[in-house]
Amino acid sequence: MRKFKILLSAALFAFSPFSYADFDFKGPGELRFSGGVSKGFYFGFGWESDIKKFRIGPKRYNMSEIPESYSIAITLSKDESNVWIQEFYKGFIDEFSWTLGKNKLSLRKGDFSSDVKGSYVLTLNGIDYFFARNNISIDVIFEDNGIKYIKLEGVIKNMGTK
Repeated sequence: MRKFKILLSAALFAFSPFSYADFDFKGPGELRFSGGVSKGFYFGFGWESDIKKFRIGPKRYNMSEIPESYSIAITLSKDESNVWIQEFYKGFIDEFSWTLGKNKLSLRKGDFSSDVKGSYVLTLNGIDYFFARNNISIDVIFEDNGIKYIKLEGVIKNMGTK
């Protein structure tokens, strides 16, 4: 009888609302502008299973479950001198660094022997990527306990020549 009670308790706990994972990734980062000025920012994600709220940046939304993914667009300016990322800042920036959970991303200008679109290199967890087109995206893929992985769209691993 004692074993039955323990098994029943374990089964009920496994299916209770408390068993669903919550997570909160603050998403600290730094923006850099022409002239060397820097500004900190936060853009992260969170899930509160007990009240069914998903946080995207500073806003919380009612959702029945964790979304599959979220995409952040990076748009290269016409003259390719800077980028616009709506979620990070309301204007153009030159570079950024951002940490999201275990993931580290940065966008920086470089001097390359070949023509590279915008002279930018986007680094995700130590791997460098280059713009293949003027609009690229950072796709954050979620699972129950947080971020499953991050993938990049519109980039190439070799020099993204014009």
